Amino acid sequence: MNMNIILVFLSVLSFLISLPRAYGDPWYEGHVCKDGMNFNSNSTYQSNLKLLLSTLRSNATHGSRDKISDGFYNATAGQDLDKVSGLFLCRGDVRRETCQDCVNFATSDLPQRCPVQKGAVIWYRECLLHYSNYSFLSTVDYVPYLCLANAQDSPNRSFGKQVRNLMDEAVNQALSTPKMFGTAKEDYSDFPTLYGLAQCTQNLSPDQCRNCLGDAISQLVECCKVRQGGQLLYPSCITRYELYPFYNNKLIASPTPAPPSPGSVTSSKEKKAINQQELYTREGRTGDDSYDILGGETHGDSHQELPIFPLGLALEATKHFSDENKLGEGGFGPVYKGILAGGKEIAVKRLSGSSGQGLQEFKNEVTLIAKLQHKNLVRLLGCCLDGNELLLIYEYMPNKSLDVFLFDSTRHAQLDWKRRISIINGIARGLLYLHEDSRLKIIHRDLKASNVLLDHEMNPKISDFGMARIFGGNQNESNTSKVVGTYGYMAPEYALEGIISVKSDVFSFGVLLLEIISGKKNSGFYLSEHGQSLLTYEDPADRPNMSSVAVMLASDAVPLPQPTQPAFSAGRSIARSGQSSSSDSKICSVNEVTLSDVSPR
Repeated sequence: MNMNIILVFLSVLSFLISLPRAYGDPWYEGHVCKDGMNFNSNSTYQSNLKLLLSTLRSNATHGSRDKISDGFYNATAGQDLDKVSGLFLCRGDVRRETCQDCVNFATSDLPQRCPVQKGAVIWYRECLLHYSNYSFLSTVDYVPYLCLANAQDSPNRSFGKQVRNLMDEAVNQALSTPKMFGTAKEDYSDFPTLYGLAQCTQNLSPDQCRNCLGDAISQLVECCKVRQGGQLLYPSCITRYELYPFYNNKLIASPTPAPPSPGSVTSSKEKKAINQQELYTREGRTGDDSYDILGGETHGDSHQELPIFPLGLALEATKHFSDENKLGEGGFGPVYKGILAGGKEIAVKRLSGSSGQGLQEFKNEVTLIAKLQHKNLVRLLGCCLDGNELLLIYEYMPNKSLDVFLFDSTRHAQLDWKRRISIINGIARGLLYLHEDSRLKIIHRDLKASNVLLDHEMNPKISDFGMARIFGGNQNESNTSKVVGTYGYMAPEYALEGIISVKSDVFSFGVLLLEIISGKKNSGFYLSEHGQSLLTYEDPADRPNMSSVAVMLASDAVPLPQPTQPAFSAGRSIARSGQSSSSDSKICSVNEVTLSDVSPR
C-alpha cells in the first residue's frame, strides 16, 4: 500500500511541475478561468473585454503626473448582459514602471490562458488582474483563492501564533493608509526576523478590507502553519509572511531581498536567510520555487497545477471525517462534506483501505479531470497525499446526485419537464465536450444517474472519472479484457466483448435519457408481454454521436431517424397481474455478471 502511494505521489508530482517563466516577465503565481457562460469570438462581450483591458493598461501608465496610477484601477465596459467589470492591483512596494509592466503583461497573458471564459483572475508577484461578467467591484471576492507554502518547516510550535500576531499588525497598518497596503516585522531571539505583508484592492471599504484580510490570515495560518513562509491570495486582498525581507519599504522593486546598507547591523541568522535566498537567485530561480500549492484553484495549459490540500485542513473541514458529515460511499471510498474556514463548502472523497481500484481511480482523476474545464463537469479542487491518506477535494454539490431526485417518490416531483430537459441538455453538452471539444478524447465508461451531480440551481455536472479512458487523436475504438462500470448502463458490445468507443457512452446516455423521461430505473422498466428492458433497444451502428444528439436536443426542426428493431434481447419476463406466462414464452434470466440467454436479431 505504501509503495503504491509513493508511486502515485511521484506521478502526480511530475504532473504538477510547470514551466519556468520567461526572463523579464512578472513572476507568475497562479490563475483561474472561472466556470460559467463563455463568450463567442467577435461577440459584443469580447469587444467590451478588449476595451476594458485597454482601459486598465492605459491607467497603469507611469508617464505624466495626471496619468500616474496609484497601483490600482477598476473600470467597466458595456451594458446589461454584455457588461464586463475589471481591476488591477499592484503590490504596494513596487515601482510605477514595474506596475505598468506587470499590468501590460497581465492584460495580454490572461486572455490567452482563458480565451473564452467571461471571468478570470491571475496573480503575479508584482500585481493581480481580475475581470468578470458579474459586478464585483463593490463586494469582497473570497473565491477563487491560492495558498502557497514554503517547503521549509516552521522553526517552533508557537510559530503559527507569532505569524498571526505579525499579520494582524500588517492589517492595522494597511487600514491606516490610502493604498490599503501594510507591512510589519518582528525580531525574535531564537530565529530570524519575521516579515509580513497585507494589502486590499482599493475599491473595498475599510470594513470590507478588514474582513477580507482577516479571512485570508485565518486561511494562511491554517494551510501554512508548519511552514516558514506562505501566501494567501484572494481576488480582493493578498497576504504573505517570510523569514527574510521579501518586500521593500522604500517602494523600490527588487527580485531579491535588498542587501543591507553600509553601516547597518544585520544578525547572523538574518544574513543566513538572505544568503540562502541569493543562492536560489544565482541558480536562475527564486527561493519561492520551493512552494507547494495547498489551496484554491489554478488552471492553464503548460502552467497547469493541481492544488494540494494539507491533511489538517481536510480533517478540520470534515470534522475528522465524522459520520454526520458523510455524504455517501462509492467504489473509491466514502465521501464527506467539508466547510473551510472562509465558509467555502467542499466534498472530500477518501480512499478506502479496502478499495481494490481506488489507487488507479485516484491517479486517473488527478491526472485527467484537472485538465478539463466545462460547466457540466464537476470541478476537482485539489488532492491530498499524506501518509496513508489519499483524498480528492471537489466542489460541493448541495443537491447531491440525479438518482436521489429521479427515483424518489417524493422528490421526483421537483423535476418538472423543463428541468428534466435542462438536465438532459447539460449531460449531453458535458459528454460532447469529453468526446470532441476537450484537448483529450475521453470515454467516461461509467455514466449513470448517481454519477450526475446537481448544483444549487439543479444544473447537472458529470462526476467520477476514475474509470475514464483516454483515446488518441485518431483512435475511435479499443478493446479491453477488463470490463469496468455499472451493469444496466453498459453497452452490450462493451459488456460482452470489451469493445470501447464513444458509442459506449452514447449507449449509457440513452439509458439515462430514458430513465430521466420515465422516472424508472433501467432494471425495473419493461415493455410489452415479452418484458424487454431498456437495454434491448439500441445498437452501436444506430447510435448517433454526441454532436448529433446535441443538435437534436437543441432544435425542433431536425428530422429524427425512424426507430429500429431491438438489437437483441437480454431482459427478463415479468408476470403481470391477471396474466400467466404461456409455456412457449421466452424467459431469460439476468444477473450482475453473466447473461444466461442471448437471442440474436
